[in-house]
Amino acid sequence: MTDDQPDLNPDLSPELTADLDVDPALAAAVLEIEQHIAQGGWDQPARLYALVDTARLVAQEPALASAMGLDASSAQGSLTPVEQDQLAPDRPLETVLESIVWPDGVAGCAAVVERLVLPPDADDQIPDDPAGAEEFAREHPDRQEVRIVAGATRAGSTYCALRLRAHDDDQSVVGGADLVPQLLALLGATLTDDEHTPEHTED
Repeated sequence: MTDDQPDLNPDLSPELTADLDVDPALAAAVLEIEQHIAQGGWDQPARLYALVDTARLVAQEPALASAMGLDASSAQGSLTPVEQDQLAPDRPLETVLESIVWPDGVAGCAAVVERLVLPPDADDQIPDDPAGAEEFAREHPDRQEVRIVAGATRAGSTYCALRLRAHDDDQSVVGGADLVPQLLALLGATLTDDEHTPEHTED
C-alpha cells in the first residue's frame, strides 16, 4: 500500500455515488484509467496523468494518435489520458501536485492513489502526527483499502472512481463528481495560472 494519508480519505456516502451533472468526457477518461490500473492488481504506486483533448492530439500528433488507436471519428468530445513519468517513491502525491502546473495544451489531469479508509467514528481517535496516524490506520480493525482515481479539468469539472479491495469487481466501482474534495482541489490547482514551476508537462 502506498501513500496512506487519512486526510484524503474519500466520503463513501451513498448519496454521492449517483451524480448526474458530470462531464461525460472526464468521467469516461477517469473510468478508462481505473479499468487499466485495475488490471495490474493492488499495492501499486501513485500515478499522474495529463488529460488531452483527443481531437487536438489526432490533429497535432497523428503518428502517436494512430499508435494509440485514435482517429477523427473517436476524437469528438473526448479526453485521452497520457501517463506521466513515474513519481518518486519518497515524494507523496500531495507534494508533487503542490509543485507543478500544466501547460495550456493540457485540458485536465488525473491521479491514482491507494488509501486506507476508516469509519467516521474513528476520526476523533486519529493521532495528530502523520506517523502515528498512518500506524493507527494500518492497525484499525475496521480499515478498508481503496483505490482512488480522481480527475479535474480546466473548465472546473471533477470526477472520481473508487474501488474497494474488499469488493474488487467492476460492478462495485463507485463514481461521483466530488468524492475526494481535497485531492480534487490539489488537482484543480495544477491547472491554474500561477507561479509554480512545471515538472510534469505534456503538450
